[in-house]
Amino acid sequence: MDVALARAEQVAREDLVMFVNACFSCTGQREFYNDARGQAVSIEFLHAYILGNYRRLYARTLAAGINHFNQAQIILNLLATGKQTPATDRREEGALIAAALRTLPPQRAFRVLEVLRERRINNRRTRAIVQEYLERRPDLGFDAIKYRAKLRAAVAHGHLKLGGELNPFLFHGWRKRVFTTPLLEKFRQAHYDASALFELPFTVAEGLAVKHGIPRDVFLTRIEPRLTAAERLRLQGSAAREDGVTLSFELGRAPLTKLALYVLSLKPEVRRERQAELHAAMEQAATRTLRRASVPLGRVAAVLDNSYSASGSSEKRRRPLGVALSAHYLLSASAREYRAFWTSPVEEPLLMGARGQTDLSTPLLDALDWRPDLVVVVSDGYDNDPPNAVAEVTRVFRTKLDPARRTSIVHVNPVFASELYAPRGIGLHVPTVGVRDAEDLPTVLGFARFAEGAAPLSELEDYLAARVRRLLERGQRSQTRAEPQETAGAPTVEEE
Repeated sequence: MDVALARAEQVAREDLVMFVNACFSCTGQREFYNDARGQAVSIEFLHAYILGNYRRLYARTLAAGINHFNQAQIILNLLATGKQTPATDRREEGALIAAALRTLPPQRAFRVLEVLRERRINNRRTRAIVQEYLERRPDLGFDAIKYRAKLRAAVAHGHLKLGGELNPFLFHGWRKRVFTTPLLEKFRQAHYDASALFELPFTVAEGLAVKHGIPRDVFLTRIEPRLTAAERLRLQGSAAREDGVTLSFELGRAPLTKLALYVLSLKPEVRRERQAELHAAMEQAATRTLRRASVPLGRVAAVLDNSYSASGSSEKRRRPLGVALSAHYLLSASAREYRAFWTSPVEEPLLMGARGQTDLSTPLLDALDWRPDLVVVVSDGYDNDPPNAVAEVTRVFRTKLDPARRTSIVHVNPVFASELYAPRGIGLHVPTVGVRDAEDLPTVLGFARFAEGAAPLSELEDYLAARVRRLLERGQRSQTRAEPQETAGAPTVEEE
């Protein structure tokens, strides 16, 4: 009986580790080796399996730091199956759903509310959570402009009534009256007066500018003060290339991985010309990331994959390469001593591209020869030059050369392999953890001990419970102070 119980716990731990890893890396989008359909089928199966067998831990995964795509899926699945929630877990599960919904970027959260209507999920708990979310939004007037269709769908589905002029604006036709709310009135005026559209959010004003026939360069120049940081970063390249407009932006304020993807999108000659500026911005972004989640490390070697498969896909262009570049700066900033070993050696990381076959074994041998305390391998795991050589290197090193584990090795993978239901590993002797952004590194390095298989199920449960307490405590503290208002000019960078 004890053997059967131990085996059941082992299976549960392996299932949960697989699921959490998938929730870090999978976004349901096409990857270099896998299409979007395969990604969607695999991740939907994992969600259904874990929800059906480990509901409490499935809900607690919301607090594990997983990506926004999978947080949204968990919220929807929990709300759709509320009748199956044990009475003892109802309060915690409801609080987790509400807290996770608030932490999602607004466009993600409003999409969740829209899908609730599409799936006809409309139980009492769902209506209460939606109402609470809308009540805590800092500026529903702004939301009514920027997310008009999604907000209208959520209000109609939940039979909610918004205060002031919002209900008439959403449902009775904004053309039929003059509004006293300034932003709503500007929206109405912008359909007839081109000058009014420059006081609206960029995404709304953009369509109206086309309607009024305003030249793109004139529009971008006049709307610039209203751009969010995310919009500025996204438009940097296209505005300069296609419209001849230079948008002011402090690169060091951008999220680390987004900044890396922007840098890699620039032509090599532009990167070389702006090398000092871009390097300083990457260092600033890495330092700011570590202020939020510090991971002081000792002697660290990074094995970084810049082979051709790191170029990603049409939906996730250069993302694996961007994660590798971001990890390079993040580990360099957090380690006492640091060295990087690339699959295709580069003189300057900012100037590199994705090229060649994937040879992980050679840079890994060089990294181990340096005798670090920790080796972090950032790769999609498709080792093909020669095939599976890195698995043999890690086997020999772990079983023959370092059985005492003086050197830790962790494989960080930004790519979900749909056929494996997990990020592809590099051998049985190295734990593999999934990431979407390099900013996930502090979290997944702490999670690696579970992926390695040494920690029991009880420790994983305690880990998730502690993350839940921190998330709910942050939510309670946020109720005691005013939330920062999201406006069209606020320096926030939301996940696309």
